[in-house]
Amino acid sequence: MPPAPDPASPDVSLVVPAFNEAGRLAAGYARLAPVLAAWDAVVELIVVDDGSSDRTGVVAAEVIADVVPHLIVRHDRNRGKGAAVRTGIAVARGARVIVADADMAIDPHHFPAMAAALDRADLVPGSRALDGHVRYRHPTRTVAGRVFNRVVRHYSGVALGDTQCGAKAYRLGPARAIALLARIDGFAFDAEFLYLARELGLSIAPFPVTWTDVAGSSVHLGSGTRAMIVDLRTIGRSRVENPVVALAARTDLATVRDAARAHRVVGAVLARGADEDLLVLSRDDAVAGAGLAATLGGRLRVAGLDELRGRAFDAV
Repeated sequence: MPPAPDPASPDVSLVVPAFNEAGRLAAGYARLAPVLAAWDAVVELIVVDDGSSDRTGVVAAEVIADVVPHLIVRHDRNRGKGAAVRTGIAVARGARVIVADADMAIDPHHFPAMAAALDRADLVPGSRALDGHVRYRHPTRTVAGRVFNRVVRHYSGVALGDTQCGAKAYRLGPARAIALLARIDGFAFDAEFLYLARELGLSIAPFPVTWTDVAGSSVHLGSGTRAMIVDLRTIGRSRVENPVVALAARTDLATVRDAARAHRVVGAVLARGADEDLLVLSRDDAVAGAGLAATLGGRLRVAGLDELRGRAFDAV
């Protein structure tokens, strides 16, 4: 079961990465709005503008102005969908997180059931696969998708029929752990997230979804696919290590949260273990980690996948 949410926090955080989506945000929100209105939960809507060159941030502010609570975060430059998703997860406050594309091509009516499925799994990825395959409007894209899925399996070992589905649900703690360890900024981030989830020993329960193949996707055959394959080849080959603060087992979570806030650390996770807890930080937070270690009476060092595997994760 997920940890009990902070009483001041939303129940669910819906993270929407957006790059040059000014023309599709309104239609996507029109698909989502009836679900939010009927959902018996407090849903925080987070739009991450990934350095768009159009009016994505302005349009997002207009479209979701009436959603309470909501947050719009902007990257100062285009970093990639993977980076945008990691940013959204870092600032999310709900005990459950759903990541969805701006066009809401995956039917948003699935979102409440996907969130509920997190009672039984750490990660609930949507799956558009029919008979093991995803079918697009254009046959060429369908064939390319099947080939790409085989490439994903080859390099990552992830055997799901649909790794690239735009809707995935996570418990916040495991989502933070994955996001902290991940490196890929581009569209291959989905495969890396699933690979890391498996390597951490997290439970994964695919969820069948219906969808509309909405025109205007920013993923294109050719150079986009080549870039994804280049990124896929790094999965499993890169050394995964992050700065951590080693603490006594069963360290009080509220105390850690207060210390992280004081040191302006965002998006950390507390990895619980039988002998010690590890406060996992981003690779950019090593300096702040020294201050956290002093404040919490811990020891700053690095830890990799082997040491984090099988732990429980509490979002800080």
